[in-house]
Amino acid sequence: MVKKTLLKGNDVMAQAAINAGCRFYAGYPITPQNEVPEYMSRELPRVGGVFIQAESELAAINMVFGAAAAGARAMTSSSSPGVSLKQEGISYIAGAELPCVIANMQRGGPGLGNIRASQGDYFQSVKGGGHGDYHLIVLAPSTLPELYELTMNAFDYADLYRNPVMILGDGLLAQMVEPVELFEYKPVKPLPAKDWILDGAKGRKSRVVKSLHLNPVDALVKHNIHLKEKYDRIENELELVEEYMTDDAKLVIAAYGITARIAKGAVNYARKQGMKVGLELCGGNIDARMLAVVLNREMVRERRLLVYRILGDDRPGMLSAMAAVIGGLGGNIIDVVHNRLALDVPAKGAEFDIMVETRDSAHADEIGEALKERGYELRMG
Repeated sequence: MVKKTLLKGNDVMAQAAINAGCRFYAGYPITPQNEVPEYMSRELPRVGGVFIQAESELAAINMVFGAAAAGARAMTSSSSPGVSLKQEGISYIAGAELPCVIANMQRGGPGLGNIRASQGDYFQSVKGGGHGDYHLIVLAPSTLPELYELTMNAFDYADLYRNPVMILGDGLLAQMVEPVELFEYKPVKPLPAKDWILDGAKGRKSRVVKSLHLNPVDALVKHNIHLKEKYDRIENELELVEEYMTDDAKLVIAAYGITARIAKGAVNYARKQGMKVGLELCGGNIDARMLAVVLNREMVRERRLLVYRILGDDRPGMLSAMAAVIGGLGGNIIDVVHNRLALDVPAKGAEFDIMVETRDSAHADEIGEALKERGYELRMG
C-alpha cells in the first residue's frame, strides 16, 4: 500500500508531471500557481530535466513548442490572465499537433481581477481560446488525488492524440492541502512512437513541424478536416465521467472541478428532500456538449432516449395528435424533425422524427405500440 503524503495542490501537480516523465518546464510567475515553477526549479534538474523561468508568458509557451517538437514531455503553467497571453502559442501548438501539458489555475477576472479562485475560463478552455479552429483536451480534477492522477494521464493523452492538454484547476485546488497517494506512473495505454520529432535528420529524411499550410491551395482545408476528425475521435474515446445517483434521476447536474464537490453535496441534500437529482461529475473533456453526449449515450443504451420515425399525412393537426399519444403515456418529447422532402415519402406525406425521453425500455415499447394502434407507421423506434 502506498503511503499517503500531505501536500499542496500545486506541489501535487508538479510532482505528478515529473513522475510522468516531464523533462522540460518553462513558465512565468503568477499567483495562485507560483509554487509550480518554484517546485520545478528545485526538483526538475535533479532528474535531468530543464527548468526555465522565461521572460514572459509568450516566451514560455513558445519554448514549450520547441521542446515538444524535439520530443520532450513539456509543460507550462499559469493563471487566467497569464494563460490569455499564451493563446497565440497554444493555437500554434494545436495547429502543429504537438503534445504538451498546459495548466491553468484560474483566478478571478476579467482583466487582472483578483487572486481568488474562479471558474471563469470555461469557454476559453473548451472552445480553444486562441484563433482558428482547434480544441484542447481539458481535464478538470476536483480533488488532489484526482489532480495527481490526471496530471500524469495528461501527458499520455497528449502523446496519444498529438494534442495539447489543459489541466483546468483554480486557486482553491492550487492552494488546498489534502493527503495524496503518490503511486508510480503507468501509461494509460500503449503509446505511439514519436516518429515525427525533430531530432536531427542524419541517416533519415528531413521532417517538418509547422502550423502554416499554404501549398497546395487546399492544404489548410484538408488539415482542418484532419483535425476535426481527430477531435471527433477524442470525443468518442475519452469519457472521464463519474455518474452519481443518475439511475432514477429526473434532473441531472453537470459539474467539473472544485465546484463538483459542492454539487455533490447539493445532490445529497436534494435527495434528502425527496428530489430525484443526479450528478455527472466530469474529470475530462468538460465541454458541456460532450457531457450531453455522454449522458445521452447512456440513455440511448437503456432506451430512455430514442427516436420514433413516423410516416404520415402532411396535414394540419398531425403532429399535435402524435404528441397527444406520446404525452398521454408520460413520454417527454425532446425534439421534432418534420421532413417533407424525403425521396421515399408519398407526395402528400411527411416523415416525422420525434425524439422522446422515456422511463425505461418497457415504457418505450408501450409508446410505440400505442402509436401503431392509432394507425401511425413506425419506421424505427
